[in-house]
Amino acid sequence: MKTPVLEALQRLKEENSVSFHMPGHKGKNTLISWGDYIPYIDTTEVTGMDNLLEPRGIIQESQENAAKVFGAKATYYGVNGSTGNNYIALATITKPGDKILVQRNCHKSIYNGMILNRLKPVYLFPEYNENYNMITGVYPEDIDRKLREEPDIKAVVLTYPNYYGVCSDIKAIADIVHKHNKVLMVDEAHGPHMTFSDEAPISALKAGADIVIHSTHKTLPSFTQTSLLHVGSDRIDLNKLRDRYQLFTTTSPSYLFTLSNEIAVAYMDSQEGREKLAWNIKKTKEVIQRLNTIDRVKVFTGDPTDKTIFSKDIGKILISIDGMKGSQIKKKLLSDYNIRLEMSDYYYALAYISPMNTEEDYDRLVAAIEDIAIKTPYEEINYLSIEMPEPKIKMSPAQAYYSHKMQVELKDAIGRVAAAPVIPYPPGVPLIHAGEEFTKEIYDYILLLMENDLEVVGLMGKEKDHIIVVE
Repeated sequence: MKTPVLEALQRLKEENSVSFHMPGHKGKNTLISWGDYIPYIDTTEVTGMDNLLEPRGIIQESQENAAKVFGAKATYYGVNGSTGNNYIALATITKPGDKILVQRNCHKSIYNGMILNRLKPVYLFPEYNENYNMITGVYPEDIDRKLREEPDIKAVVLTYPNYYGVCSDIKAIADIVHKHNKVLMVDEAHGPHMTFSDEAPISALKAGADIVIHSTHKTLPSFTQTSLLHVGSDRIDLNKLRDRYQLFTTTSPSYLFTLSNEIAVAYMDSQEGREKLAWNIKKTKEVIQRLNTIDRVKVFTGDPTDKTIFSKDIGKILISIDGMKGSQIKKKLLSDYNIRLEMSDYYYALAYISPMNTEEDYDRLVAAIEDIAIKTPYEEINYLSIEMPEPKIKMSPAQAYYSHKMQVELKDAIGRVAAAPVIPYPPGVPLIHAGEEFTKEIYDYILLLMENDLEVVGLMGKEKDHIIVVE
């Protein structure tokens, strides 16, 4: 049997590219040399070890230590990414049939969790900033209004920060949610590093959120698929949480991932980890200043006229070059300069920072962007609004997902109810989800995305011109 995955990984290792993407370890060791321990740490619940599903020994001690670091009442290690922890959290704070207030640009795992837990969404739409062609944050007042209008909402689910580093006023939001005696769940997958720096936006736990999910692998030096679930208040039933944790977690949890969670938190809690994060934040500020002096280049740092941008995580460097699409910048950085970015969209290319980036990484990025801006001819870029069309909910996501389904052409789907999501990547936010009406507006938007070479996941058929709808 051939080994194409191994061969591709070997080529990637030999490539020695600069990493401005996940995972946060950037291919570097932290407190231990992993090569000395693999495959020995790929073990199971043998004598002297512990059971992640019912920890009573070393894993329990480790999770308690992590909770102290983050200021949580309890912390649980996730080995199925923040996807798994989002499922667990949603099932903990609701029961089937409950109504929840959901930020519309949340990750698809929240939508999948609504199907698994048979929840009914009420959507909260983020602001669309036309000055910078970007989806930003939410107004606390809108949450207050929604909770007054629909008092049977059981919980509020927010993303903080979003993929671009935009942070809403999470403290004000937490106060409003608790005033209405509801539970606040925060998908803080992109923000575990914020606990370790006063210069970063406030962490959701510190702001008063009840249950918070961290993707350890995104901005901390941990392996892909590692995550943390934190309990922030007594509003969370710990017995129910442990029950749901067992329901959604594999019965063969990886010690490799468990240890990676522990090592990442221990490293960030150490003097070295905190100093590296502080240095990278300082260096990122310098890099942004340098990039903004280059002709044609702009880095998004915020918009004082947009009150939904309460703060901005500068660890997400959003670069635009006048006369170039973001996707062109990303491709050129890789093909010509051996620099890999996290993602790009129509307008921006995103360099994703962690404490493991180095001075050489930043210098190469700045030099490459300057070179691209000088050498790449200006092209007129057609304006493309990325504002999300508002969906028309016809049934719950679970009702549609478990219904009889059929595949139809996009043009014939107008007026039908979607039975599966259609998701532009990046950033992985559903344009339409199960239970929502496929409208002419959404149809035109999908065609526009495809005409501009943006990836759209969820379309069927060889030509990607079909969609799954309720029969």
